[in-house]
Amino acid sequence: MTTTTPSSSTGSGHPGTEPRDLRGYGPDRPDPRWPGGARLALTIVVNCEEGAEYAVGDGAARSESPLTDAADAGADVPGRDLAAESMMAYGSRVGFWRIHHLLTERGIPATASACALAFERVPEIAAAARDAGWGLLGHGYGFTKAYLMDEDAERAEIVRALASFERTWGSAPTGWYCRYGPSLATRRLLVEAGLSYDSNAYDDDLPYWTRVDGRPHLVVPHTFSANDNKYAKGWWSTSDDAVTYLRDTFDVLYAEGGQLMTVSLHPRLSGHPARSAGVARFLDHVLAHDDVWITTRPEVAEHWARVHPHG
Repeated sequence: MTTTTPSSSTGSGHPGTEPRDLRGYGPDRPDPRWPGGARLALTIVVNCEEGAEYAVGDGAARSESPLTDAADAGADVPGRDLAAESMMAYGSRVGFWRIHHLLTERGIPATASACALAFERVPEIAAAARDAGWGLLGHGYGFTKAYLMDEDAERAEIVRALASFERTWGSAPTGWYCRYGPSLATRRLLVEAGLSYDSNAYDDDLPYWTRVDGRPHLVVPHTFSANDNKYAKGWWSTSDDAVTYLRDTFDVLYAEGGQLMTVSLHPRLSGHPARSAGVARFLDHVLAHDDVWITTRPEVAEHWARVHPHG
């Protein structure tokens, strides 16, 4: 069978030429045939970004503290913002380890969506995630905005990141996810670098195939919906908000069957005590259900390529 979406056979894959696909699978969604006949596949993505954000020490004009409790509090700090740096550092110093413990004590594998620079600066995080059986998703060299980079700079960053992961993780990732969104060249550059899938889309609850320069390329969509960035935006206030949202998402997809749910966590957000309590409650809700394949993004990509190859 083919799971190629309608627009996948058109467009050259060069910047700006790909048409939008607003139809997708439509009403005829494929049976994903998850392992063991699972009704739902679930991936927990832990974003390892701390220490890779734009910082004065790395040549940026000023510090940034994306997705923290700072919000815009430090907007008037010229140059290096020590408060911003410390709010980011909470994620690598404390938050990651709290989330790691919640997952490992329940035997749940996750996916480290990692900036290579973050792993370089705290290699213990890379080792802990790898030893726990997590998957790896490339998330840039630094926590950089690919859509603001020229093509040569973006290509160089991808190459640099892959080499860095070889050192810290022991192998390069097979997939990639940009900060917020890709550039017009990103997907072509990823194929050029040998990556087999990316998560630079938010448009489906299942993987799908597209084409880049005439070659099939897999997309395993990410989420801004079941994403704890809602804390930083003020859309979630307490862990009860998160649990209700994540539980309702899970329950709907579980009832439908044949879907993929992704949950995105940031250690500097969900790693705080009150928010981690919500993560624990959600995980326990999931574990109370049978027929859920809790897995990693590389495993989802491998399954889809094997069971639903490009037609």
